Amino acid sequence: MNRQKTVRRDFLKTTLVGSAAMSTPYFLSSTRSFAQGTSSKNDKMSIGVIGAGGMANGNINAARDWVDVVAVADVDSKRSASFSEQFSDGKADEYEDYREILDRDDIDLIHVATPDHWHTKPLIEAMLAGKDVYCEKPLTLTIDEGKLIRKVQKETGRIVQVGTQQRSTFNLFVKAMAIVADGRIGKIRQVQAAIGGAPTSPSIPVAAVPDELNWDRWLGPAPKVPYRFLAREGKGRPNTNCHYEFRWWYQYSGGKLTDWGAHHVDICNWALKLNGQTEGPVSISGAAKHPVEFKDGFPVQDDRYNTTTDFHFSVKYPGDTEMIIRNDTDNGVLITGDKGRIFVNRRKLAGKPVEDLADNPLPEDALSKVYKGLPMELNERKAHWANFLHCVRERKEPISDVHSHMEMLNVCHLAGISARLGRDLKWDDSSEQIVGDEEANSFLARPYREGYEIEMRETANS
Repeated sequence: MNRQKTVRRDFLKTTLVGSAAMSTPYFLSSTRSFAQGTSSKNDKMSIGVIGAGGMANGNINAARDWVDVVAVADVDSKRSASFSEQFSDGKADEYEDYREILDRDDIDLIHVATPDHWHTKPLIEAMLAGKDVYCEKPLTLTIDEGKLIRKVQKETGRIVQVGTQQRSTFNLFVKAMAIVADGRIGKIRQVQAAIGGAPTSPSIPVAAVPDELNWDRWLGPAPKVPYRFLAREGKGRPNTNCHYEFRWWYQYSGGKLTDWGAHHVDICNWALKLNGQTEGPVSISGAAKHPVEFKDGFPVQDDRYNTTTDFHFSVKYPGDTEMIIRNDTDNGVLITGDKGRIFVNRRKLAGKPVEDLADNPLPEDALSKVYKGLPMELNERKAHWANFLHCVRERKEPISDVHSHMEMLNVCHLAGISARLGRDLKWDDSSEQIVGDEEANSFLARPYREGYEIEMRETANS
């Protein structure tokens, strides 16, 4: 494997060997383990960052003890310059075209932290270039993109961690999964993902593109449209169809259904799988409200946010199991079984099965088992990066792998299709097709704008 450098192997042996033997059932508060193993810059793995916005800043800040940022690519030159200054003292090479990073043999890892519509293309091309990747969620804009990601990952053997860091939050979400897996809930009857609603906007005018922004490349695979911008009074973010606010446009995202759905629907799906309820969904029904009128699944106005703001979906599974996806109650995951129920979010874990742990604690290895037996230290985002780096060394499947991610993201995408068309859908999980609805199936994929297609190449096997 010509791209796996000796220094890479040596780094991972020295920095991660201590954590490899750990199987503690609860998270550790220590933050020194990795730093102690990276005593000099030469110990660190080189990483190229694609997309230099807020998510990249937060992620690399969490991983900066173990990685050396040597290159950054962004279509906004101010963002790439700021990122390089913050994380490499201005020494990282700056690019507008991320493909120049993929062509470099001296880069071990890639971090993809672009807007959602730009996740699939660089992720696939990075795997084909022989790189291991930490990619932000949601991985895809469509169900068919997920099929291709899974195919390429299997063919290349690359390690891909998805940025769903709740899977590495040991004291809350992982502990909740251990309670489920230990049979404390019993057979699951219902899981609920409460993910909040999306904002609306006024009409956003066409505006001059900032000098530092290559708007055509920002749009990339998406249709070419004008740049829009409207400053808000006070300290709020501006209304725009660009940075951060892309989340509220179906052209670039799935709205809250994939933004927060990628977190909480993931936990719901994880619970079902750990409980042995492994069959996929069969149907989705419900209702959704949009801030603009839709015709044939497409918004008729192009000057304001268009993703669903209010929604309540029921996803049915074999055996009378149900998943609820809604916006109108406390953010978090509610898991109900025939023996009890628990609620978990980023602040608390509650329910009688949790209270019962005081007198009937979980087995010592309960959390380790649901965490795939992988090392457990630190917590949340830092732990998620530690998991990724360990799995790069050991060539193991990380805790947030692309296959389980797409199982649950298919549900989020189906909810989005149902919302846009305003009707219930039947789903064949084995073929990954919507049953008896040609129009709905047309939303399983989207055309890529000419010049921004995925560049397939001979696979670089590990």
